[in-house]
Amino acid sequence: MPIKTQRPVNNRHHLAIAALTVLLAACADTPIQKAHAENPGQSSAPAITQSAPAEVAVDLATQGHTFVQWQRSFREQALAAGIEQTLFDQAFAGVVPDPSILRADNSQPEFTRPVWEYLDSALSAQRLASAQRLLIEHAAILNTIEQRYGVDRHILVAIWGLESNFGNNMGKNYVIRALATLAHEGRRPDFAHAQLLAALEILQRGDIQPAGMLGSWAGAMGQTQFIPTTYNSHAVDFDGDQKRDIWNSSADALASAANYLRVSKWQNGQPWGAEVSLIRDFDYALADMSIRKPLSEWAALGVRDMQGNSLALTDGEQAASLLLPAGHTGPAFLVRDNFRSILRYNNSTSYALAIGLMAKRMQGEGEIIATWPTGDKPLSRSERLELQQRLLDVGFDPGGADGIIGANTRQALRHFQIALGLPADGYPSHALLEKLRTF
Repeated sequence: MPIKTQRPVNNRHHLAIAALTVLLAACADTPIQKAHAENPGQSSAPAITQSAPAEVAVDLATQGHTFVQWQRSFREQALAAGIEQTLFDQAFAGVVPDPSILRADNSQPEFTRPVWEYLDSALSAQRLASAQRLLIEHAAILNTIEQRYGVDRHILVAIWGLESNFGNNMGKNYVIRALATLAHEGRRPDFAHAQLLAALEILQRGDIQPAGMLGSWAGAMGQTQFIPTTYNSHAVDFDGDQKRDIWNSSADALASAANYLRVSKWQNGQPWGAEVSLIRDFDYALADMSIRKPLSEWAALGVRDMQGNSLALTDGEQAASLLLPAGHTGPAFLVRDNFRSILRYNNSTSYALAIGLMAKRMQGEGEIIATWPTGDKPLSRSERLELQQRLLDVGFDPGGADGIIGANTRQALRHFQIALGLPADGYPSHALLEKLRTF
């Protein structure tokens, strides 16, 4: 169906909230501001008028009053920004801090899943079968969305599947309570504050009632898991009921995801990437998402398709990056601009790879040919911290020791590998940690 005009919004209220959001937002506006997890921590959403659970009621006698003071101050800010008093009080009725939200926010798991295990779960046969069935059931809507936004239907259904299991697992947390907890004492209170204001704006617009505003512990909402500011900027009313309902309308959810990818520079008709093979003695230091080369240059450097043939260069000047998600001993992929558009949705290369591969598997392709180094399990968090500290100790600065393997750590690892005459893929392995221990 064509998109109808959305319900008018009070411009003064809207601008005031937008101004506060800009001042308070602490990171880029993407649908999900978290590392993607297959089963994020969740807790049941309280009824709007639910009283504090026992474990919280004890705290209210001491530190709980601080939350009351915070809520009073936040209420003044929200009303000044244009939120109606009655709406605020309804949304916050019975809201108290949720300890499970803080546990999820502060959790730093010691172990992470290897990329091949993540992909096995994300690309399960059951999920693929559901995706193929829903492609048929929603063919008419998906066709209209494709025509309007220029985004491939297979990519949209893959996002739908990974984000919420096609609307079956959207999260059970009451978003206002979750964000209020995080704004009061979470790790990123300014970001949560901005999201909470945006969530109240959604309620005031009438797109969803408070009791229906459920999502993840971090405030990601609906079938496509938008955070509130992303919702306000990019959610659309596609089914024409004057509401942007990404919770109950699959048409609205899918079209909203398509709209977000469109503004993230999705290129209609272009592939996201493909698995490739590399020649012996390839310079693995080139496997970095910050390095972008035309396909013709990658071909000249010895990148081949999985049959060992030269790359098809009908669009040979389109830029691509080389991705080695498990280091030089695992599969290699050349990824293009549409892969980066998926990263705008969720900044995890494993996630983006899962979306791209699932989209291909819906079309009978996308099987990975190279083998994963399943004997090389990822480093634990404590081992990643040790790796970074040892890199620093021997003169290869990883930019600090925080347990996160980012661009600086990978660059430091490459310099260390080059010093030892090893393939410089920047991949943190147990073998490399052992070499650092004896360096």
